Amino acid sequence: MTNMDGSGIRRVAVIGSGTMGNGIAHIAALNGLDVTLVDVSAEALERAIGTIGKNMDRQVRKEQISEAAKTEALARIRTATDRSAAVSDVDLAIEAVPEIPELKYEIFADLDANAPPGAILASNTSSISITEIAARTSRPEKVIGMHFMNPVPVMQLVEVIRGLATDDATTRAVVDLSKALGKTPVEVNDFPGFVSNRVLLPMINEAIFALMEGVADAEAIDTVMKLGMNHPMGPLTLADLIGLDTCLNILEVLHRELGDDRYRPCPLLRKYVAAGWLGRKSGRGFHSYAG
Repeated sequence: MTNMDGSGIRRVAVIGSGTMGNGIAHIAALNGLDVTLVDVSAEALERAIGTIGKNMDRQVRKEQISEAAKTEALARIRTATDRSAAVSDVDLAIEAVPEIPELKYEIFADLDANAPPGAILASNTSSISITEIAARTSRPEKVIGMHFMNPVPVMQLVEVIRGLATDDATTRAVVDLSKALGKTPVEVNDFPGFVSNRVLLPMINEAIFALMEGVADAEAIDTVMKLGMNHPMGPLTLADLIGLDTCLNILEVLHRELGDDRYRPCPLLRKYVAAGWLGRKSGRGFHSYAG
């Protein structure tokens, strides 16, 4: 059965049920796809389904979707802890696990071994080379980057990243699917950080240096960027939303892959991550989220 958008994608597995994974499952199910959300722990999956339900409730209250659409969408999401079985009949698998290269390489080798030969394997990576990920599989032409923005149900952009071997048919299917999910796909090539994080993370890092050096406090830095540069939120608030551990992981990839000291993570960022001050998800980052 073929999707109305022509991508031919009906069944999707999302690997990883964290902030990005549950957001991707949310919009896929809302747009009529059958979704299996996969994680190593049943508790994580339970939390994810709770989050999806709450986020859909908010859409119902804002009259963006109907109660019936919410009920139908939730019924389209299954959960699984057995990754190999979960991808055995999918058209597309989307990996959305933390930005740790070895973890992604291992998952893609496993997806390649267990997904149908024609299935597309996509990564929601925000900085890691699609070409390197694809090299861990026997189908590099069917491996692609599908980088959603956080929060997924709200943000318009999907960065579609072609690896060295990604073919036109795979790219076309993912572009068509992104449009069918109500997103705006933008094709970019496979360089560290792609476009979004290559430009964003140095800005966030510079804001952290300004804080560390006592140029201004966190509130002042964010206010300057909001009111002076018309950003919807300041860079330190945005870092807290992304997760300071994720910001650090991306900067380390940029620094290592591009070999340029302008991507060197600020020592204050390292200190906060070491302290477990990871931003909104831990209740404390550059700002406090107590309660």
